[in-house]
Amino acid sequence: MDLQIRAAKLPPPRAEYRFHPPRRWRFDFAWPELFLIALEIEGGTWAAGRHTTGTGYEHDCEKYNQAALDGWLLIRATTRMVENGLALHDLRRAFAARGLE
Repeated sequence: MDLQIRAAKLPPPRAEYRFHPPRRWRFDFAWPELFLIALEIEGGTWAAGRHTTGTGYEHDCEKYNQAALDGWLLIRATTRMVENGLALHDLRRAFAARGLE
């Protein structure tokens, strides 16, 4: 994903950005300074990974709800969405929604 972001000439993200220190929650990629845009790549969606268990899904909901309440525009993507370009497409749309592209 990092290579796609650079090739698209989007602003460089901060990787593994801790957006909520008390909970130690992190975003895979984030643009915190001006944009409050984040990208989460959901791994294991087709292989019974942590994100698809009841507890994992519930914890993700809690994290994503807090991010929304804090004003973040969060784009979620699967590995397949990264591979087929949909994640980058949606990320560009997020920047456009913030008036940045």
